[in-house]
Amino acid sequence: VQLQASGGGLVQAGDSLRLSCAASGRTFSSTTMAWFRRAPGKERELVAIISGSDGSTYHADSVKGRFTISRDSAKNTVYLQMNSLKAEDTAVYYCAATRYSWTGDSTRYGTWGQGTQVTVSS
Repeated sequence: VQLQASGGGLVQAGDSLRLSCAASGRTFSSTTMAWFRRAPGKERELVAIISGSDGSTYHADSVKGRFTISRDSAKNTVYLQMNSLKAEDTAVYYCAATRYSWTGDSTRYGTWGQGTQVTVSS
């Protein structure tokens, strides 16, 4: 079971990026997935969650209205569409999978991708 995150890069404030998290090894269509991020000198932060049961989503207040989490079950891939990027969004972004039906607790996510760097210049 592996998660492969991609799509990060260096962009300017106001630009958009789409992160992808491809799952291999088993089907993740019924697995709750999340994106976390860690900025330099800061704690890891939950960004968004998508439920494996009904597709419901959660977005942190800091990204609500700008970021959207989604999934393509046929491709076993979860996405994070990031619009109107700000300098404070600069971080390494990680996708993760959990056996729990719904949780924002990072310690309950047992499978992690390798992280993808997003750098937003102001």
